[in-house]
Formats: sequence, C-alpha cells, structure tokens
Amino acid sequence: MTFENLLFNIDEGVGTVTFNRPKVLNALNNALLSEFSDLLGQVAENEEIRVLVLTGAGDRAFVAGADITELATFNPLQGKAFARKGQNTIQTLQELPIPVIAAVNGFALGGGTEMALATDFIYASENANFGLPEITLGLIPGFGGTQRLPRLIGSNRAKEIIFTGGMINAKDALEFGIVNRLCAAESLMADTLDTARRIASKGKVSLRAAKESVNNGLNADLATGLLVELDAFALCMASDDAKEGTAAFLKKRKAEFKGKRNE
Repeated sequence: MTFENLLFNIDEGVGTVTFNRPKVLNALNNALLSEFSDLLGQVAENEEIRVLVLTGAGDRAFVAGADITELATFNPLQGKAFARKGQNTIQTLQELPIPVIAAVNGFALGGGTEMALATDFIYASENANFGLPEITLGLIPGFGGTQRLPRLIGSNRAKEIIFTGGMINAKDALEFGIVNRLCAAESLMADTLDTARRIASKGKVSLRAAKESVNNGLNADLATGLLVELDAFALCMASDDAKEGTAAFLKKRKAEFKGKRNE
C-alpha cells in the first residue's frame, strides 16, 4: 500500500502507520484524512494485522493539529464538512476491531490529541506535549476533543485545558491519565512495539471481545455493561482460540492462536 501522506508496514502481526508530513509537523489536511480513512478500512479487513500502532514522522511531532493553511480558506459549510470528516475518520479508528496504540513523539496538538484519544492507550516520549489550542484561533476542538477528553479525565480538568488552549507536558499527561507510559525518545517505538507484539500474540477473538466489552460498557450502566461482558464471554467460549488456549494450558505448552476476529 502506497500513500502520499502516510507510511505503513506490517511486521509480526503489528501494523504501523506513520503520519508523514514532517515539514508541517504532520498536520492533518483533507488529503491525509482521506488516505487514513481508506487505510483503516483495509486494516479492518486484514486478518494478518492483530494490533495497530500510530506515530508521526520525524522527532518533533506526532500530529501538530489541523493544517491551518488549508483551514483558513474554509467557509462555514466547508469547515463543518472538514470537521465531520475528521470526526468520522477518528470514530472509525476508535471502532477498529483490534487494539490500537499511539506512540506520541513530540507535539500532539488539536487533531493530534484528538487522534491519540481515540486509540486504546498512549505511550509518549518524555518530550511529548498534548493540547487542544483551537480556542487561540477563535475556534473549538472539532474532531471529538470536547467529548473524549472529558470522558477520560473529567469535565473540570478538560474544560481548563480547552478554555486556556495551553499545552500539557508529558509528565502532566501521565498524571492526568491521558498517557499510560512515558518512554525515552530514543526507545519510544521499541517500547511501543514490544507491547504491541505481546498483545498480538493473544487470540483475535478475545482481543476483539475485550475491546468491545470495555468500550460498549462505558456507554451503559453497570448492570447493562455486565450483560455485554457476559455475551462476549460466551462468544469467546465458542471460538477456536478458546479451545486452543485451554488445551495449551492443560498441556503446559504455549498457545498458538489462529482464530478469526469474526468468529
């Protein structure tokens, strides 16, 4: 797969997407969003890919936000269409049936933070910075930032970040619960890929069920969430992966999961 604004490779069941516009700090424009949306569709259908990793080209930025040069040319209807495109693409990312990890190297601002928030968790370099600076442009976050950030860290802290437009350094992002782990810049990708490979060694069916159970349960009360989990557990029990996993345990050998996500 060849793209103008993305790099993509698959290794040991892990797909890695690199946002590749380093001259503009990997800023999001219409062309990149279209390519990324197309790629996500291909990833969702590819049984070889068990985990997806996102990162940015260069050592300065993951994604430094929307491309302001393009954004400044939009009228209100074009701006709404661009925001809808960003929201839809990022929602597709969040709904992928495989785990997704963001490896944030440098600036993740505006759409970069919004992109990272839609992954399952974030590893960040010690020099990473997050933020939603749209208020400084007379705008608000338009790719889901006003919705995902409060759900993750609470409304009061999210409002302060959104209202001030200020940046959050890596240490504070870890404390706030935005980031799972801080890594030295030089080891960020190695650390992220190590975790990705450990996840990729697990069963596809159970990974999908676990992700859907957590995500769907968060949108329901506890009693409903437990029913979601119950159904997902039962579906796992019917899978080839469950048969392999339990047999491997009883025979004291390593499990070799070969099930398909749509079982």
